[in-house]
Amino acid sequence: MSNLRAIASSPWSLSIHLFLCLQIFDVLTTWHGVRLGLQEASPFVRFLMRMGPLAGLLASKAVALSLGGFCIWRERLRVILWINYWYTALVIWNLALIVSR
Repeated sequence: MSNLRAIASSPWSLSIHLFLCLQIFDVLTTWHGVRLGLQEASPFVRFLMRMGPLAGLLASKAVALSLGGFCIWRERLRVILWINYWYTALVIWNLALIVSR
């Protein structure tokens, strides 16, 4: 538990917070895009969306948060940093598709 407190007060705290915010932005932009008639590009998320669009998105975020939590637990915080770059690009892509619609 003291390791988690040390991480929370470390410079990595911003990366972890950004990771969580990007997950929320990804759900919101993907959900909005799907409501506009856009298709999900990820085969994995598309498969999960067979349960229903919102249920599939939330299931994919549960997987993402679990993997993020695993990275934090294993103190692989640099992986979180690289994942943040990916999700930033993904959210920008989603926004570009929404705006072009």
